[in-house]
Amino acid sequence: MSRRHFLKTSAALGASAAAGSLLTTSSRAQETGRADGPIRIIMAGYGPSTTSFSLALKRMGDRLEARFGDEVEVRYVYNILDLGYRGLDILWLVEEGILTLGYQSSSYLTDRVPELGLVDLPFLFRDNQSARAAMDGELGRVLTAAIEAQTDYRILGYFENGLRHMSNRVRPIRSPADLDGLLMRVLPSQVHARTFELLGADPQIMDLSEAIERIVGGTLDAQENPFANTVTYGVHNFHQFHTASNHFYISRPIFVHRPTFDAWPEELQAEMRDAVTDAVAFQRSLKDGEETDAAAAIREAGGEILELTPDEVDAFVAAIQPIYAEARAQYGEELLELAGL
Repeated sequence: MSRRHFLKTSAALGASAAAGSLLTTSSRAQETGRADGPIRIIMAGYGPSTTSFSLALKRMGDRLEARFGDEVEVRYVYNILDLGYRGLDILWLVEEGILTLGYQSSSYLTDRVPELGLVDLPFLFRDNQSARAAMDGELGRVLTAAIEAQTDYRILGYFENGLRHMSNRVRPIRSPADLDGLLMRVLPSQVHARTFELLGADPQIMDLSEAIERIVGGTLDAQENPFANTVTYGVHNFHQFHTASNHFYISRPIFVHRPTFDAWPEELQAEMRDAVTDAVAFQRSLKDGEETDAAAAIREAGGEILELTPDEVDAFVAAIQPIYAEARAQYGEELLELAGL
């Protein structure tokens, strides 16, 4: 029996019982819109209830309940990792209708939606503001259409995972040479793997759950994440050396099970879209504060955070230039232009 089949079956058994039977197979209410009772909406993520992502889910649910009252029943599974799932499992849990809505870093979809690899390119966005403008603009609309054409999702918006930084247990990193030979966990993106290959590391594609296990066990040297993620998952307790490298910017598409969403009354669809737009702005407004708090937590745990000089940043940018030549040969002219390439 495959792991996926086992977990899908267990969603109606022991694991779901731990969450109050939230992860049951799709109910009639979820499949048809109303059925014999309120419309059930199950929102999920893979982080503690205190993160900006979880708080944004709650904000969305509160808005729906305020508008529709007992016509909807909103439930939450803030962290599927607590139920034995991997972070990537949220993709099929939503696509098969077990969950109604979730989010995940766009890199997890690059194998199915190659266009998303473009926004995985290193040093593509200079700051959060320019990245937000791109994802909320025409580039985001083109990527949304590409995702929806190749999945069973409706994409309603993009949370901000944000700019990413390196951490490791071996040595300070100020130059590509400092990455030489380090086992570096990367997201399931060939662009990310290629980036760290060019920088001299030994990139290891793996899910968050496996990465945490290996960091705790001392069999993985390095990882890269926003500071908030590094602290949320306890990595800062095992990594002393951190570099504020801002090398990738990652969005987290918010996706809903398409057959469920399309079966809802039009007013519920419209309200959900508005709720997501509001929640995205809310989540992003919390992000900078999360990063500041996380940096303080890293230092309190004895970690060092190195700030790169402009010349040091230029050395990293120079090292990854071959990936831009490869991108210009891989992606269409429209995408390249929208990304400023």
